[in-house]
Amino acid sequence: MKRDNTKPDVRLKEFWRDNNRFADLFNAVLFEGQEVLKPDALEEADTDMSGVIQLKQYEESLVRARDVVKKTAYGADFVIWGIENQQRIHYASPLRTLLYDGMGYLKEYNEITRHRKEDSEPKTKDEFLSKMRKEDRLHPIFSITVYYGEKEWDGPLCLRDMIVDMPEPMARLFSDYKMNLVQVRDSGKYTFNNEDVKTVFDVSREFFEGNIEEVKKKYKDKELQPELVAVIGKITESTFLMQKGKRGRRPINLCTALESWELKEFKKGEKQGIEKGEKQGIDLGIMQRDRELIHKWTALGYKTPEIADLLGFTEEEVRRVQAEK
Repeated sequence: MKRDNTKPDVRLKEFWRDNNRFADLFNAVLFEGQEVLKPDALEEADTDMSGVIQLKQYEESLVRARDVVKKTAYGADFVIWGIENQQRIHYASPLRTLLYDGMGYLKEYNEITRHRKEDSEPKTKDEFLSKMRKEDRLHPIFSITVYYGEKEWDGPLCLRDMIVDMPEPMARLFSDYKMNLVQVRDSGKYTFNNEDVKTVFDVSREFFEGNIEEVKKKYKDKELQPELVAVIGKITESTFLMQKGKRGRRPINLCTALESWELKEFKKGEKQGIEKGEKQGIDLGIMQRDRELIHKWTALGYKTPEIADLLGFTEEEVRRVQAEK
């Protein structure tokens, strides 16, 4: 079987580039499910946040690129929205968020100063020093970090969590920076309205809890687009679901896919047992289950080569079972 060489972050970036999904995430996390952010108002924005920090004789270039960035325009003004995908716990995430947002503001500041440099209107001494007009304003940036790991997040949630203990008078004066974190395993508390977002989070969360039977029961009559199955596979680190979604050309019945996945996991465990000298004979119950699945999938319209590939049999073995009455 070919491996899925698509990087996880690429698959996830593509998922969130859809305006409906993107807007639903922000509405659920930041606005308690209210449709504040409208999908139709979203436009693609530059993900490159790189810039140069220059202080007198000191200069340093910082290269930063966000995962997914959109903007919404309100007349002459606009708002920037950004998503960061995180598959492992990062103990400097609040600092990273601060840097990404800060570089976004710096990028706009540099654009303003370039514009003002060409401005022939006289400037006050203060405006000349800052390279900005008194009335110039930056535009707000809102960021969400989505954490896809199975392990519960035990890292910092704000900059203050990364700072050493301070005496109370200092702590009160400290300028904190909060990170908006979404954990897939804790996503049940949000009100998602987009079916794709709801399904991906729901199935992945149940996977982490080991509730495979619950997923099969809930989605027994539901078919998912291959893209969603591949995203769920990326989140749950299931090579089987990744491949299933990647190769899919038509909607996939999740219940059927999970039954096949369970069978493959059993066969893998059985093979490992054989290699360890622990084989105790053929389980006739599993053989009967194979037959039931072959007849079931044949009735659903699956082709013989597809069934053979799913169960790990030869096409001839599948045809023999299909010929049974």
